Amino acid sequence: MRTRRGFIASVLATAGLPALTWADVGGPSYLAAARAGDGGFVLCGLTPTGQETFRIALPDRAHAGAPHPKYPEAVVFARRPGTFALVIDCVSGRVAQDLMAPQGQHFTGHGVFAQDGETLFTGEINNANGAGSIGVWARAEGYRRVGQFASGGIGPHEILRLPEQDVLVVANGGIIAALDDRRTKLNIDEMRPNLTYVSATGEIIDQMTLPSELHKSSIRHLAVSNRGQVAFAMQWEGEEGASPPLVGLHQSGQAARLLDVPTAVSYQMAGYVGSIACAKDDGGIVVSCPKGNLLVLFSTTGDFITAVQRPDVCGLAAANGRFIATDGFGGISSVTDQGIRPLRQGNLAWDNHLIAI
Repeated sequence: MRTRRGFIASVLATAGLPALTWADVGGPSYLAAARAGDGGFVLCGLTPTGQETFRIALPDRAHAGAPHPKYPEAVVFARRPGTFALVIDCVSGRVAQDLMAPQGQHFTGHGVFAQDGETLFTGEINNANGAGSIGVWARAEGYRRVGQFASGGIGPHEILRLPEQDVLVVANGGIIAALDDRRTKLNIDEMRPNLTYVSATGEIIDQMTLPSELHKSSIRHLAVSNRGQVAFAMQWEGEEGASPPLVGLHQSGQAARLLDVPTAVSYQMAGYVGSIACAKDDGGIVVSCPKGNLLVLFSTTGDFITAVQRPDVCGLAAANGRFIATDGFGGISSVTDQGIRPLRQGNLAWDNHLIAI
């Protein structure tokens, strides 16, 4: 790990140089982690047409990442229940910092920067009781950990920031998981998932809980529209064969809307949504269901549009007037309500998420 003294020295040494931007690494629009053909793990920058702008080796499997809003720098999180997060210099390809979760906690695989890029927020879980917290790290001090606050629930997973403000929205999934190879779930009957809005200083602003009959619907993944509407995706932990709603919409201060799909589509979703994305122009919502080899598209207001087949599809992000999807077989595809069109096919097994920069 770099020392704070070394970090400050490097900052002083480069203070007179022009700041690098994402354009210096090819202007990628997305980050994605993957398993390479040789069995190693990598982080890639991707354009909206699926072209790689860089490929950086990682020491282990990653889940998702937090790109810096200005500089070509990304924090890559270990796959849950991992304890490391790597600050990657995307220009040189080197690890600038190796962040470790506090003793007795692990990262959730997700994090996000504050609006000015000077603070990193990381999702974390207490190993003993599943209690969620948000770690706070100061970038200007070499990513020194400067605090933490409660996430508002048990078992948080994805965290995002509302547009143009430092309000975090947290998907508290409600699950206490054992730290064994199978991540055994210990509290299914007592789950209480929620969606929590919290300030950058830890003040809970709003909280949405699901109806009691859906308390086994773990809220896992999030997408936020330009106007602050949160789309949330769930994974069903109840009895097999059930087809509860797996997607919802929420605006802070209002009631949630759970989205309906045709019965056949609901069963094919297999109780599991792996990722969700909102079009930036409020042009719609898409979710991926890798267990069902399915993409499901909705309007901005949450009306079902169509479902599209794609094997092992999971990673999603918005593009101009469409979406981009990645899959575990190396495919990168363009998705619209008219269907799916392959863009690239390679030897990388893309991991769960495609992160917009």
